[in-house]
Amino acid sequence: MASETISAQAMNGGDGQFSYARNSEFQGRGVETAKGLINQAISEELDIKQVISSSKIFVVADLGCSVGPNTFYAVQNIIDSVKLKCSEKELEFQVYFNDLVSNDFNTLFRSLPSDRQYYASGAPGSFHKRLFPKASLHFVHSSYGLQLLSSTPEELTDKNSPAYNKGRIYYGRSRNEVVAAYSGEFSKETESFLDARAQEIVSGGLMALIVPCLPDGLPPGECAVVAYADLLGDCLMDMAKLGLLDEAQVDSFNLPSYFPIRQELKTLLKRNPYFTIERFEPLALSAQRELAINIPTVVSHLRAVLEGLVKKHFGNDIIEDLFFRFSNKIEESSMCSPSSIYKPPVENVIVLKRTSI
Repeated sequence: MASETISAQAMNGGDGQFSYARNSEFQGRGVETAKGLINQAISEELDIKQVISSSKIFVVADLGCSVGPNTFYAVQNIIDSVKLKCSEKELEFQVYFNDLVSNDFNTLFRSLPSDRQYYASGAPGSFHKRLFPKASLHFVHSSYGLQLLSSTPEELTDKNSPAYNKGRIYYGRSRNEVVAAYSGEFSKETESFLDARAQEIVSGGLMALIVPCLPDGLPPGECAVVAYADLLGDCLMDMAKLGLLDEAQVDSFNLPSYFPIRQELKTLLKRNPYFTIERFEPLALSAQRELAINIPTVVSHLRAVLEGLVKKHFGNDIIEDLFFRFSNKIEESSMCSPSSIYKPPVENVIVLKRTSI
C-alpha cells in the first residue's frame, strides 16, 4: 500500500449534542483567560497611527474560527481593546472569520451577535497558506489552531520508513522516529503559517496565538490529550481484531496534530525575521482540571474535534460503537481520576508584532 496522509477536517458543525459549538468549553476557558494579556499587548504594543491608513478601517482576522461563541468573544475583546486605545471616533471594524472549507459557516453566520460592532465576512481555506491581500490585516487572532496540521507526515504509513506507525494513530507510545516525523511536519507548517501572515499583516500589526504545548520534561504519552488519542487508537485496533473494520485502515490512519514543547515553539517563532515576540506566557487554567476528570465531558469534547476525521476515513457506521468503547476505555484506564499521572497541556498566549523589514 502506498503512503497515505490524513488531511485536516473542520470541527463538528451545527448545534447538536456533539457539535463543537456545544463542546468547546476547554477552549473557551483559554480564550477568556487570555483576554487580559491580549488587552495589555494592544495597549502597550499597538501603534494605531502607524497601522491605520486614511480609510480608517481596522481589520481583524480570526484564523481557525470553527463555530460557536469562542470566536465572537475573542474578536469582540480585540475590538473593545482597540477602541479603548484609539480616540478616532470614525474608526470602523472589518472581521474575517477563517476556517477550512469544510467548516460549518452557515451555523457560524446564523449565530453572529445581533449587536456586533463590526462587518463580518468569511475567509475559507487553510491558514497554512495565504488567505488575504498583502498588508491588509491589522490584527490576527488564532486560538487552539497552530497545533493542528494540514496533513500527516507520509512516513507514518510508509512500511519502509523507520517512522512507520503500524497499529497506532498517534505518537504518545510510538518510537522516537514517529515523534520526529510529527515534529518535522509541525516545524514546516509553522514556518508556512508565519510566512503567510508576514505577507498579510501590516508593519506594526499584531498577532495573538493561544497554543497548547507539552509540559516541560513530560513524555508525550503522559500528556492527557495525547494519551486519550492513543486510547482511541486502541479502540480502533480492538474493533479491527473483532473484524468490525480492516486493520489496514487503522495502519493508514494518523491524527494530524502535534503538541510542541514550549522551547521548540519559541525557537520556530524566533527564527522568523518578520515578527518579534512581545508576549509568551503560560495561562493559569485550574478549571481545566475540573473539566478533565468528567468522562462524558472528555468524550464529547474529543468527539467534536475528531469525529469528522474518523468519518472521512472509516465511514459513519463505526462512530457510535467507537466512542462507546472509547468512554469505557477511559474509565478502565483511570485517566480521569483526580490522582491521575496524566497532565493537561500547558496553554500559552503568544503575541507577535510584525516588524518593519
